[in-house]
Amino acid sequence: MSRVYPFDDAATARAVIDDDGTLVEWNEGARRLLGHSAADVVGRPAARLLAGDGTPPVPAVGRWDGTVGLRHRDGRTVSVWVLAHHRPPGDGRGGDWLVVTPLTGREPSAPDDPLTRAGLIQSPCAIAVYDGALRLRRMNDAMAEVTRLPADRVRGLRISEIGGKPQGEELERSMLRVLATGQPIDVQTVMRIGGEGRARAWLTRLAPVTDAEGRVRGVCVAAHDVTDNYRSRQRLQIVNEASVRIGSTLDVTRTAQELADVCVPVLADFVTVDLLDPEEYGGEPPARVTAPVRLRRVAHRSVLEGAPEAVAGPEYAEAYPASSPQARSLLAGNTVTASVTGGDTDQWPALTDRGERVRRVGIHSYMSVPIRARGLTLGVAVLARHRRPDAFTGDDVLLAEEITARAAVCVDNARRYSRERETALALQRSLLPRTLPRTAAVEACCRYLPAARAGVGGDWFDVIPLSGMRVALVVGDVVGHGIQASATMGRLRTAVRTLADIDLAPDELLTHLDDLVLRLSDESGGEGGAGEVGATCLYAVYDPVSRRCTLARAGHPPPVLVRPGDGPRLLDLPAGPPLGLGGLPFESAEVELPEGSVLALYTDGLVVSRERDGDAGRELLCRALGRQPESLDATCERVLRALLPSGGVADDVALLLARTQGLPASQVATWDIPADPALVAPIRKQVVDQLAAWSLSEASFTAELVVSELVTNAIRYGAHPIRLRLIHDATTLICEVSDTSHTAPHLRRAKVFDEGGRGLLLVAQLTQRWGSRHTPEGKTIWAELPLFEEDR
Repeated sequence: MSRVYPFDDAATARAVIDDDGTLVEWNEGARRLLGHSAADVVGRPAARLLAGDGTPPVPAVGRWDGTVGLRHRDGRTVSVWVLAHHRPPGDGRGGDWLVVTPLTGREPSAPDDPLTRAGLIQSPCAIAVYDGALRLRRMNDAMAEVTRLPADRVRGLRISEIGGKPQGEELERSMLRVLATGQPIDVQTVMRIGGEGRARAWLTRLAPVTDAEGRVRGVCVAAHDVTDNYRSRQRLQIVNEASVRIGSTLDVTRTAQELADVCVPVLADFVTVDLLDPEEYGGEPPARVTAPVRLRRVAHRSVLEGAPEAVAGPEYAEAYPASSPQARSLLAGNTVTASVTGGDTDQWPALTDRGERVRRVGIHSYMSVPIRARGLTLGVAVLARHRRPDAFTGDDVLLAEEITARAAVCVDNARRYSRERETALALQRSLLPRTLPRTAAVEACCRYLPAARAGVGGDWFDVIPLSGMRVALVVGDVVGHGIQASATMGRLRTAVRTLADIDLAPDELLTHLDDLVLRLSDESGGEGGAGEVGATCLYAVYDPVSRRCTLARAGHPPPVLVRPGDGPRLLDLPAGPPLGLGGLPFESAEVELPEGSVLALYTDGLVVSRERDGDAGRELLCRALGRQPESLDATCERVLRALLPSGGVADDVALLLARTQGLPASQVATWDIPADPALVAPIRKQVVDQLAAWSLSEASFTAELVVSELVTNAIRYGAHPIRLRLIHDATTLICEVSDTSHTAPHLRRAKVFDEGGRGLLLVAQLTQRWGSRHTPEGKTIWAELPLFEEDR
C-alpha cells in the first residue's frame, strides 16, 4: 500500500521479516543504522544480521521488545533496542514481523519547545505528544503503562510503529487532519495493546499543540479506557439484535438456528443447539431431566465454512452421559463453563471422536447454557471458542444466558404452536373427506392447503350423492383459525350432509344452516353475550338426467363455469348474506350444464392475498382454468401454481373441481300412472319389459315388488297426476314415484291384525336405500336397488 504521509523515512530504522525468517523490507533508516543497503539484505535470512550465536526469545505471536546485537556493515556490533510486532496474514500477504527502532527523538528538547511544555506528564490519563512528523516526543507514565514500553526507548517512533496494528494507521490519518485543521478529533478504537489477550476499547482525543504564535506544531494524544462502557453497549446491542432476529417465525428449527446465528461470531466461534424430544417424556418437555440425556441436534453455526467443528448433523439424536457438558448443565440447571486445555472434558467418555475434532480445530473453551422456559427444560446451547484467544468471562455467561432465555421463550412458543397446529391439522383431516365418492353425475377432484402461518382454518368441501343420481357440491369457510374453527367446520359439514339427506333445495338448506350458526354463536359466547361464529357456504345440486344445476350461496365467492368449447366465466348468482346474520333470505339460481362442463368451487384463500384483491385473483383463476381440457388433477395443480406463492399461503385454501356427466335418455324410462289400482299389474309388466330391454332381468323380481308397492301407495294416498320413473347406471337401479301431494309417507311396523302398513317396510327390506324428497309440485318416493355383475 502506498504511503501518503509526509514522514521522514530515515528517522526510524524499519525492517519486515516474513514468518520463515527472510527479510522482505529494509528502509533508509535501517541503512543508516547498520550501513547495509536494501539490495544487500532483502531476500536473505534476517539471522545473518545478528551478532553472536544466540537469537532473541521471540514469541510465536504478539509483540516483543528488547536489546539485541546487530552486525554493522563495517564489522562492528551495534547494540540496538528494537520493537517487533507480529502481523497476521491479510491483504494478499502472509504473516510477517515488523521490526522498528527510533533513530531520532532521543535528544532532549529545548526548554521553550512547545512540545516540551505540553504538560500533564503526571496525569493519570494516558497522554503522549507527537511532533509535526507524527513522531513521539513525550509520553507520561500512564501511557507507558498502557503501551508497556519504556518511554525513552520508543521516543521518535510513530504511533503505527508503536502499536503495530491497523488501528495505528487509522489514528495517524486522524492526527494528520488535526495538524491540517487545528481542530481536535475524538476517535474510538478497539485493539489489543502490549500483548493483552483481550481487546480493549479506547476513546482517544487528538488535540493540536501550538506555539506562542498559534501555529500547530504537533498533536497531543489522550487515551481513555472505555472498555466497560463499550462492552455494556455491545452487550445491549447484541441483546436488542437477539430480540429482533430470534423468533421471527413460529418454527422450532428456524428459531433454534436464529439463536445460533445471533451468537456467532459476536459471542462464540461455534454454537450448537440441541433440544429434548418431547415424545420421550409423554409429549411435554420435563421440568427436570436425568442422565443420560437424549438430545436431538436442531441447529449449529460456525465462523468456518462448512462447520468443520460439528460432529453431528441436523436431526442427529444422541444420548449424552452425565459427564458431558450438555448433561452437566441440564442436570445442574445452570450454565457450565470449562477450558479444554485445563482437562475439564477428560471425564466425558464420548470425547474420543470429539477429542480429535476439538484438537484439530483448536477449541480451547466452551460454555453450555440450558434452554428453559415456563419451568420446562427444552434443550441446551453449547458455545465454543477457537479463533478468539480469550476464554469466556462472567459477562459472557450473563450475555449468553440473557440471549438464551429470550430464545427459550420463542422456542417454547413455536413448540406450543406446532403442537396445536398438528392437533388442528389432525382434526381438520379427520373432518374432511379423505376420498371423494364416485358418482354417475360428476367426476370430481379437490385440494386443501392449510395456512402456513395463521394456523389451520375452517375451510371445507364435500361431494354428497343424492337420490335420483343427483349430486350435491359444497364448499364452505368458517371465520377464524385454530381448533375452534376446525371443530365448527366439522359441525357444519355434518349438518350439511344431514340436511342434504332430506333433499332440501339449496336456498332452504342454507336457511337451516344459518339457524345452526346462530345457535353455535350463542353457545360459544360467554356470560356477557353471544360469541362470534360466522361462515360462508356455496351449495349446488346437479341432476345428470336434466343436466341442470341449482346453486345458492351465503356470502361465498361465486363459482367459475367452463362449458365445453367456451371460455371460463363467473356465474352470476345472488350473493346472499354470510351464515350467522339471521333473518335474511337466500336465493337459488338454476343453470344448464352440458355434459363435460367444469364447475370450480373455491374459498377466498385461493384468490385473495396481500398482493391482490379478490377480483384480480378471480381473473387469474379464470385464466388458469382456460387452458385446453386435461385431467382435473392436473388442472388443480396448475391452478395452485398460478395463484399461490411457493412459500405457503396466508389463509386456508379449498378447491373443488367437478366435470359434469350426463345420463343418456336410453337409461331413463318414465310412465304416467292412471288413478286406477286395477292397472298396477300392466305397469309391473311394462317395468319388467323395460328391465329386459336394459338387460337387467335379474333385478326384475325385486323391482316389480318395489314398483307395485310404491305405485299402489301413490294411487291410494297421493294426489294425481302420478308418474313412475326408472333410472339406472352401471351399479344402481332407481325407482321413483312422484305425485302432487306434499304429505310424506312414514315407515311403521304393522300389528298382527292390521290389513296394511307393511308396504314401506317391505320396500326398506328389499332395497339398498329409500326415501322421499319434496318438489315444487309435490313429493317423490324413491328406492335404490343394487345391480350386481350378473344383473348387467
